[in-house]
Amino acid sequence: MGMLKGANVRIPAQVVRIELGRGTGPGVPDVDASALLLTGGRVRSDADFVFYNQPRHASGAVRHEGRRPAGDAVADTLTVDLGAVEPEVERVVLAASADGGSFARVPGLHIRVLDAAGGAELARFDSQDATVETALVLGELYRRQGEWKFRAVGQGYSSGLAGLATDFGITVDAPGPAPRAAPAPVAAPAPVAPSAPAAAPAPARTPAPAAPPAPVRLTKVTLTKDAPAVSLAKQGGTSGTMRVNLNWQVNKQFKGWGRRLGKAMAVHSDLDLDLGALFELSDGSKGVVQALGNSFGALRQPPYIHLDGDDRTGAVETGENLTINLDHIGALRRILVFVTIYEGARSFAGLHATVTLHPQHGAPIDFSLDECTVLSNVCALALITNTGKDLVVQREARYLVPDRGVSPQRTLDRAYGWGMNWTPGRK
Repeated sequence: MGMLKGANVRIPAQVVRIELGRGTGPGVPDVDASALLLTGGRVRSDADFVFYNQPRHASGAVRHEGRRPAGDAVADTLTVDLGAVEPEVERVVLAASADGGSFARVPGLHIRVLDAAGGAELARFDSQDATVETALVLGELYRRQGEWKFRAVGQGYSSGLAGLATDFGITVDAPGPAPRAAPAPVAAPAPVAPSAPAAAPAPARTPAPAAPPAPVRLTKVTLTKDAPAVSLAKQGGTSGTMRVNLNWQVNKQFKGWGRRLGKAMAVHSDLDLDLGALFELSDGSKGVVQALGNSFGALRQPPYIHLDGDDRTGAVETGENLTINLDHIGALRRILVFVTIYEGARSFAGLHATVTLHPQHGAPIDFSLDECTVLSNVCALALITNTGKDLVVQREARYLVPDRGVSPQRTLDRAYGWGMNWTPGRK
């Protein structure tokens, strides 16, 4: 049901999906969904902020699920388990932030509350009067007399996500120049000690106060066709580890696309996508990290790449993950991160996937895959290249079609000139 500002409606579902939808097109800013869990109008700590850099609340009640296509639009999605929200939390604020422009340039901005079990729409609010705002509170879920309700809000901020978060008590790591070092104190001349009785015992040492928690980082990098590459050095991410995550969702209209190709494209519940990486080290050695053949790699010895496991859900907080040890940049020449369909489908058509690279030190890097329009079961995701002093991440998002009898891995090898010998493998 459509709602006006200030209107409210009862939410009878136990678990709801929040879709923050918008139109797409040239010049339209990127839009992200977030949620704040409030007590007395403010968060209890920075952990009560759920967004793309902090996708899961510690209670498990609120999760940021990522983007999904919705026809000619796109929706960023949150899931809220109302039954799991802690009793002291009075409100869950649902917000949107624009990256690259104001909401005046975002067509069709709206928020929908859906029953997660059956998909029925429980509430909808369309934002129609945004101008210079770069962050909006679109709505809120709140408790009233033992039940949950949704209120349409439409409150705007011209200071972006940082201004919105700060307003509710979040400590934000704002970028800025490094603070100047304090001048060294000038030593005072030492006084002459008079003859005196034995010195009094030294006072007990006061323990140092605990360091304050690190502020929330709001920065991120989104790779696109127009801006497909980023330097890890410029992002501060050349040490520690970097986790590469792949998560996906299945478009329910996917079967129709397959029929138009004249092929059966049914997706089964046992859909299995496999993340992997071709690697070449600086000593010339080459290989592959993948679940096939149990080639999971190693993090603290060559190839300094480790596949965490084999996931079949595609969930944003799990999905498929591999980790790269950035403390050994000198040993890495190039890494091609890829995904294959092991079983459950014959093509990526109808599978909406997002890739996110999480450097331990530095801003997250993410990008979405384009719609697949060919019968492809292997996709090159990202090429990471050592330039001598830096690692450059290049968005590939390239669907490949293997020749008959040729494996997906051999197809990747040919396309990128890896030059390896391949033998059949199994999980």
